[in-house]
Amino acid sequence: MTNHAIIVAGGSGSRFGSVVPKQFLPLAGRPVLMHSIDRFIKAGASVTIVLPNEQVGLWNELCEQYSFHRLLAVAIGGDSRFQSVKNALATINPEPGDLIAVHDGVRPLVPVEVIENAYSEAAQYGSAIPVVPVTDSIREVAGGHSNAVDRSRFVAVQTPQVFDATILKEAYGVDYDASFTDDASVVEHAGHCVHLIGGDISNIKITHPGDIEIAEILLKRGKPC
Repeated sequence: MTNHAIIVAGGSGSRFGSVVPKQFLPLAGRPVLMHSIDRFIKAGASVTIVLPNEQVGLWNELCEQYSFHRLLAVAIGGDSRFQSVKNALATINPEPGDLIAVHDGVRPLVPVEVIENAYSEAAQYGSAIPVVPVTDSIREVAGGHSNAVDRSRFVAVQTPQVFDATILKEAYGVDYDASFTDDASVVEHAGHCVHLIGGDISNIKITHPGDIEIAEILLKRGKPC
């Protein structure tokens, strides 16, 4: 049985306010994406990264610059995250019992323990979706009005999301739908239930400039790996 990992790194950096795609921004002396990859390699996964075609050359240059010579495959991304994952899945030919994780390339601090637990739980239940409690008060906004909702009924979803390889590949054999917000929603659309597991609050997604500073602090504290 092989544990595969698809690490999606298709951001342009526009929302981040940077000319450099955020997955390539420096974090503790090397690009964000390299931290994400190394955590899956440490967990024993066979890694495929997904990049826009126009970023492959830059990635190769960065690998030379940082002497980052890992055994991994590169798939070309599509116009959406859904299509990027679908493209990567087309390059993987799993055996029965194999598992596939899908991870955001800009979540560089995912603990190896979370990765390993996700694979273990997915092997038992067919899927494993890491979540953490919602700690902020939340409100539902609709029709120009808002109302408070019970935050104990909600969780925040993280990656990696891990699935039985056959289930995931079959689920992605459809056209994109606006309801597909993550891989779990694609699998649910195919008629499967998803299994939730504990995530980690340090597994932050680099979305805004301040997130790099937070990630630097967490790394200096030795958290986590």
